[in-house]
Amino acid sequence: MLKVDQKKIAADSIKNKSRPSDENERLCDLAEQIIDRPIKETLSSAVIVGIIQIIEIIILALIGTVIFLFYVVDSDPRFYTIAIISVSVFANIIFNIAQTHRIGAYRSFFKQTAKVMAAWSAVFIVFLVLIFFFKANEYVSRVWMLSWFSVGALFLILYRLLIQAIIRHWTKQGKLIRRTVIVGGGSAAESLISSINNSSANDIELLGIFDDRIDKRSPDEVGGVPKLGKVSALVKFARRTRIDLIIVSLPLSAEDRVLHMFKQLWVLPVDIRLSAHMSKLKFKASAYSYIGDVAVFDMADRPISDWSLVFKWVFDKITALIALILLSPVMIIAAIAVKLDSKGPIIFKQKRYGFNNNFVEVYKFRSMYTEMSDKDASKLATRDDPRITRVGRFIRKTSIDELPQLFNVLKNELSMVGPRPHAMSAKAEDKLYDDVVKGYFARHRVKPGITGWAQINGWRGETDTVEKILKRLDHDLYYIENWSPLLDIYILIMTPISLISKNENAF
Repeated sequence: MLKVDQKKIAADSIKNKSRPSDENERLCDLAEQIIDRPIKETLSSAVIVGIIQIIEIIILALIGTVIFLFYVVDSDPRFYTIAIISVSVFANIIFNIAQTHRIGAYRSFFKQTAKVMAAWSAVFIVFLVLIFFFKANEYVSRVWMLSWFSVGALFLILYRLLIQAIIRHWTKQGKLIRRTVIVGGGSAAESLISSINNSSANDIELLGIFDDRIDKRSPDEVGGVPKLGKVSALVKFARRTRIDLIIVSLPLSAEDRVLHMFKQLWVLPVDIRLSAHMSKLKFKASAYSYIGDVAVFDMADRPISDWSLVFKWVFDKITALIALILLSPVMIIAAIAVKLDSKGPIIFKQKRYGFNNNFVEVYKFRSMYTEMSDKDASKLATRDDPRITRVGRFIRKTSIDELPQLFNVLKNELSMVGPRPHAMSAKAEDKLYDDVVKGYFARHRVKPGITGWAQINGWRGETDTVEKILKRLDHDLYYIENWSPLLDIYILIMTPISLISKNENAF
């Protein structure tokens, strides 16, 4: 894969302390109309393919097991158990090598069925060869093997027929559609649009084209797809409507244009691909990925997507429920203390930036006097801040005030681990955070969290200087680029330790 060095791009953007150019970019009327259209919920292709494979392995193994239980007697079940598991898993590997487990393959019944049957036959040929070489034929029932092969083949044919019907139905419903925009216009974009429209995948919804050129090389419409504005407007467009994929239709030789474009788009939580359909340079097949039948280079992937997103969702819900049960006595005591200490509501609600700059209403135990509360966080809390109550000082120092955000996690608004959500008007040195750092909004490519990599490394609490917000951003970007389930678990384990050892900035 031909990937852009995102760390270098991020570092360059962080150094550039100028306001993003998309802030004042006005969207055209057609773009506004597209934003106003209802958006259908879609399914992850990677998750669908994974589930299909898991079901296939389990049923193939069950077929072999059922035939063994009903036919084979007086035989060592351990040998058959190993054989059934090995053949089922090996078959899945061969099916993947034959590229039969892809959304595009599922749409073509006869072609994929031929490949599946050839692969299933190859698996049993290998099985027979191994039995011959290890002289294990006295352990294996020929009737069992032939029956498993035959029933398994019939199942695979019927299973793929069912999958094809389901995939076609979901495609018609728009559940597999990827909302896509093209960067770059002219003849290159026209050729790309034609290739996409003629592709057998039929899963791309082209919303529009964004191109910085305003001359004859970039007309208002290309291949029936309208031009919606400049590349800088794309960032604002993507903040207001869901975009799954950006395809850059620029030649590989236009390196400066590609990098300039990427510096504007890397802050978005989308897949970014560079079209290779018109490139005269030929690379190894492994260098390309495909959008339907169109060859592309992977420039950037949306962080924490597909199966990773499934894991994080399950992890969040389980850990949030466990935390609520274990910490409920602390939360009850804190709620009573807040109520007795000063007049006003127990819970303080504040709008903060969430995923892709969408606002979420974050819950906290109220730590300030009601009449002095600052919902926009236009003034950061400081040491000995007169706005903070007696109870508030303690719960802020210990982060007990953040515990109601567990309900935000259950509402799918926050994660347990992620970049901390900042208030809309939060400032460093009297400047909004996004005024300080151009790439600031890149931290919103993932869902914000109750705790994060920055917090366990001592960058929690007040962010009153440019240096502090840069350090926090640097840690947030490290987390996004290096996320793993183990990293989330590590951060959760280290959070209570860091609250004790690194709390000098919390007040």
